[in-house]
Amino acid sequence: MPYPPTPRALSGPRRRTLLASAAGAALLAGCTSGPGSGGGAPSVTERARARAAADSRALLARYDAALAAHLGLADRLRPLRAQVAAHVAAFADGTPPTPEKSSTSPSPTPAVPATEKDALAALAAAERTLADRRAKALLDVPGEPARLLASVAAAGAAHAYLLTEGAK
Repeated sequence: MPYPPTPRALSGPRRRTLLASAAGAALLAGCTSGPGSGGGAPSVTERARARAAADSRALLARYDAALAAHLGLADRLRPLRAQVAAHVAAFADGTPPTPEKSSTSPSPTPAVPATEKDALAALAAAERTLADRRAKALLDVPGEPARLLASVAAAGAAHAYLLTEGAK
C-alpha cells in the first residue's frame, strides 16, 4: 500500500539541493583561483621557472665568456654550453615573458679567469652552486616542474664533474 502524499506543500529548496549547490560553488571557486586565472601574484611554480631560466641565462653567459676568452676550450665547452642553452629553453617554455632590463645598459660580461684551468674551475663552481640551489628549489614545486628542476640539477652536477674530474 503506497503512502498518501503529505498534506503540507513543500516550500523552498530541499536540503540536498542546497548542499549540492554549495559544493558546486566551492568547486567553481577553487577552479578559478588557479595559476592561469589572471590573479595578481605569480605562483610558486612560475617564480621557480622564471628564476631557473634567469640562472640558466647567466650560466650561458659565463660559458660564452669562457669560450670567447679561451678558444682552446671550445671542443670541451660547446657540448655543455648547448645543454645549458637547452635548459634555458626548457625553463622559458610556457612561462610568461619577464620584463627585460633597459636596452641602453647591456648586462656586463662575466669575468673569466686568465688561465684555462682556472676558467674550467670557475665554470665548475658555478655549475655546482646552481645545481645545489636547484636541488633545494625543487622541494617547493609540484610534479613536472620539480622533475625538470631535478633533471637540470643532475645535469649541472654532471657538468661540474666533467669540468673538473674529466680533465684528469
